[in-house]
Amino acid sequence: MRKFIILCIVLLGGCDQTQQVDIVGNTMGTTYSIKIISTDIDQANLTAEVETRLRDINGLMSTYMPDSELSRFNQSPANEWFNVSPEIIEVLAMAADIYRLSEGSFDVTVGPLVNLWGFGPNPGPDQVPAAKQINEILETIGFEHLQVRADALRKNVDLYVDLSAIAKGYAVDQLASLLDNHGIQRYLVEIGGELRGKGVNAQGQPWRVAVELPESNQRIPYRIIELVDMGMATSGDYRNYFEQGGVRYSHTIDPATGYPIRHNLASVTVLAPSTAMADGLATAIDVMGADRGLALAEAQGLAVFVILKRGDGFEAQYSTAFAPYLKAEE
Repeated sequence: MRKFIILCIVLLGGCDQTQQVDIVGNTMGTTYSIKIISTDIDQANLTAEVETRLRDINGLMSTYMPDSELSRFNQSPANEWFNVSPEIIEVLAMAADIYRLSEGSFDVTVGPLVNLWGFGPNPGPDQVPAAKQINEILETIGFEHLQVRADALRKNVDLYVDLSAIAKGYAVDQLASLLDNHGIQRYLVEIGGELRGKGVNAQGQPWRVAVELPESNQRIPYRIIELVDMGMATSGDYRNYFEQGGVRYSHTIDPATGYPIRHNLASVTVLAPSTAMADGLATAIDVMGADRGLALAEAQGLAVFVILKRGDGFEAQYSTAFAPYLKAEE
């Protein structure tokens, strides 16, 4: 369920650089960017706090770091409680909610299948695994194999938990909280394409970001979104995939089948007060497909925007709750 950057930020009309502070860097195998509108910022100290918080989160939730807290849980024996930090418990509680809402389409235990298909921390050869291997792993995944209490986790099989489809969104939320604690009221935080905006930009206008046209070889803004006090995440299948025998195999794995998704949904964008929830929901709906995903959005009042592949082109559809965030065509 690993996701790659499929969103571009567009600050149309330019910015008054005397009012905007930019903090950028690398984290979680991707980049981060923070745009702050303020007249009184100690940029050096704030940057240090940002870097420390990101290191802490990565040290808890990374599956690329063998000594992270999550990696150590994954390496621990089954049927034994393993103490973990409150942050992991918090993220797993959100993951459990999305698991239930999506009827299992979002499952943080699907990592072994992602790894089998060559999309995990150790990229493998671009080839379709044997059906026997897929079926064997399917027997050992499932959120029902994970027990969660206030301070510890326990698994009843040799389970592997991967939070990559929600951790970047969580990190965005944590940076937003850090800025809030400093009294900053106008900012745009982005990590690997997942965003959260608060207040307005340097021109006093809503932060404007673009959903990309889902093309693998170019980056073209498709629709402009006005992001006001909201988190935003996008998931899609067109950046990370391989082809074999003329068939494209995406990095997004359906936990029900063990195979990459095969429907015509090219990308999903979700808006939510929590970027972590938007992050997980975008992956869930990507797995579910447009019809089921939009039905879920309408039933739950979720703000969802999807782009479908139609022949040689694309078609956009969106839920009722998403409509207010679309920038009017100029």
